[in-house]
Amino acid sequence: MDVASTNISPYTQESQFEQAINTDISDLWKTREEGYLRTFDKRKLFWCKLTHPSHNKAIVVVNGRIESAWKYQELFYDLFSQGYDVYSYDHRGQGLSERLIDDPQMGYVEEFDDYIKDLDSAIKHFKLEGYQQRYLLAHSMGGAITTRYLQTQYHDDEGASIHFNAVALSAPMFGVNMPSYLRPIALPYAQLITGLKAHPTYAPGHKEYYPKPFDINPLSQSQIRYHWFRDLYETMPELKLGGPTTRWVWQGLMACKQCIQQTRQISIPLLLMQAGQESIVSNPHQDQFFSKLSKTNDQAKKLVINGAKHELLFEQDDYRNQAMNGLLQFFNSHQ
Repeated sequence: MDVASTNISPYTQESQFEQAINTDISDLWKTREEGYLRTFDKRKLFWCKLTHPSHNKAIVVVNGRIESAWKYQELFYDLFSQGYDVYSYDHRGQGLSERLIDDPQMGYVEEFDDYIKDLDSAIKHFKLEGYQQRYLLAHSMGGAITTRYLQTQYHDDEGASIHFNAVALSAPMFGVNMPSYLRPIALPYAQLITGLKAHPTYAPGHKEYYPKPFDINPLSQSQIRYHWFRDLYETMPELKLGGPTTRWVWQGLMACKQCIQQTRQISIPLLLMQAGQESIVSNPHQDQFFSKLSKTNDQAKKLVINGAKHELLFEQDDYRNQAMNGLLQFFNSHQ
């Protein structure tokens, strides 16, 4: 899938980022509506939206692990500027949503299906029926959640409670990047340790929130965007989340397998955006997912952004512009 390049970008650029984040982006963010909804098990889920009466298309943004809607202010601004109303929320156990265990730093979920039910609840809460066009945009863990939602809660036919025109997945978590010798044992080991421990515990090699120095971070090559995101978490320490627990790893890896196993359940147009320099999630598992999906879904596309790290929507301009062009061109082709 080719992405046309242009010297004049309609999106925020690094050279203007500092000014924009403190003026235009900040001004738009102040107009957001926000609140909390109650989940099926009575947890508090933070949500927010940016809308304008002239907009007739909507995007639901499903973020990744340790993230918050607060982190996505630049993306929301760019999407809003393209005529989209933007809806988002924070996953249970992170961001401004209710934490699930005593230690707020531990990345925990009881069942991965809880994330899927939350997405379904958020979509119903947003009441998107009045829009002519509706889209899903999901990153990393959010990509797995959205994929499982499409496979289990959503049916793209006349019986669907809400119809989406297309979905874009940014570096979706269909597998976790790890040494090959760990792959066969990671899931059963995480399940075993979870069963042996009386209380949630960090997965091996993980600990509380730690902002890696920019030079060794695996997320982004955009220094200004990376430092802004880390500074935000210092300004709002309630957003901080550390490493995953063994239960999260067990549940997450199970969901990854199900994403790949059940590709036949997805008939909606789907764009998979892959980071060429990925080190967080597994590109081979993304390739496996796409290979299977494309056999039954002729509206599936893959866009590889060579040189980019995991966070395609927070990367250097060259990479981010490609991701933004790719997803918006894909959405525009499915109206």
